[in-house]
Amino acid sequence: MNYREEYKKKLTTPEEAVKVIQSGDWVEYGSFGSPLIALDRALAARRDELHDVKIRTDFDPIMPAVVEADPEGNAFTYHSFQFSAVERHLMKEGKCYYIPMLYHELPTYFSKIYDCSVAMVPVSPMDEFGNFYLGPQVSHNKEMIDHAKVVILEVNDQMPRCLGGYYETVHISEADLVVETSNPLIEVPPAKSDAVDERIAHHVMNELCDGATIQLGIGGIPNAIGAMISVSDLTDLGIHTEMFTDSMVDMVRSGRVTGRKKQINCSKHVYTFAMGMKECYEFVNNNSSCAAFPVNYVNDPFVIAQHDNFMAINGALEVDLYGQVSSESSGIFQISGTGGQIDFMLGSYRSHGGKGFICLPSTFKKKDGTVISRIRNCFEPYTVVTMPRTITNYIVTEYGAVQLKGKSTWERAELLIYIAHPDFRENLIRQAEHMKIWRRSQKRI
Repeated sequence: MNYREEYKKKLTTPEEAVKVIQSGDWVEYGSFGSPLIALDRALAARRDELHDVKIRTDFDPIMPAVVEADPEGNAFTYHSFQFSAVERHLMKEGKCYYIPMLYHELPTYFSKIYDCSVAMVPVSPMDEFGNFYLGPQVSHNKEMIDHAKVVILEVNDQMPRCLGGYYETVHISEADLVVETSNPLIEVPPAKSDAVDERIAHHVMNELCDGATIQLGIGGIPNAIGAMISVSDLTDLGIHTEMFTDSMVDMVRSGRVTGRKKQINCSKHVYTFAMGMKECYEFVNNNSSCAAFPVNYVNDPFVIAQHDNFMAINGALEVDLYGQVSSESSGIFQISGTGGQIDFMLGSYRSHGGKGFICLPSTFKKKDGTVISRIRNCFEPYTVVTMPRTITNYIVTEYGAVQLKGKSTWERAELLIYIAHPDFRENLIRQAEHMKIWRRSQKRI
């Protein structure tokens, strides 16, 4: 088979390609730092011809053209598995809907649950063997492609060629249509760390050890931990993470991360998607020390558990006195998503020597200047519980790190109040007493 000839036969314009989409279809978009551009705009231009087209994506960092063209949602209904800042804003306007999930299960949704009409996926240019690389977003894309009735590839000549792993490529024989474009990947600046983040990071650093395998989430605290690792005296750390970040580039270049002590995928920096600044995308491009795997491998708790001393480090919005964790919503407003937090908390606990950390500042300042405690007796109505108390392991604030596994309700309350901001501790004790989770014999903190 002449792959170039097959490519030419399938090559078309974005406008022609999206004509396969019919009213009532479910359409899958690409995700993360390389969202669809040309196909999204072409589909948006068909607003007046279509109705009830449902679109699914996973963290689109830019405004989707289909939403911009159809703000009333008459033609298109937009959904996301993990909210970006843009999608969070759209949700508040009723223009975007969240799909709850456990991230390691997402690929199976396409084989077990979803009826996928059209998959539109951004890829790198085809190589001489007929393969396109999915770039820095392997995630669930291969399963999505395998179960779509029609597959359209948006070939971006600026897409990094990210090596695997497995399922990091799609072959020309699997595509129905191909379009070409040229767009730089979306750069997402790392969240800045402040003094509180750094104090929290110091508590986590005290728990790390040589040879540990690290997973870092998103935000100022994980970035602070990554920066501290880079200047620490830790040796032979490994990376097995959902998201490969800018701070991980620094960790590898510092020599702290080699992956040589990993029990599986030795000397490989394993991830399922990468997102950050240009330097991050350049680092994963053609880098044989990096391996992109599908998320049902990377986030599988049983795969995670095969690493000794696995350290999972993630953030949260609030924690209640029972040890329940809210990481994705504030009342009715969806802020982000469940992502892989539960996956990594389960896997790290099963790891020999492993630990799972939920990190958050002890307080939050509202827009009106009011300061509230992030450790609460209970959440606001409609707030989503991301992680049940049975899974929670370590909770870390700037006042310390406490381990909740195996602890009774009164022990949990005592430990959490101990790391709450001092201004709120007495009130939290009174609330714990009212909740019958405070022993009379306990001393005031």
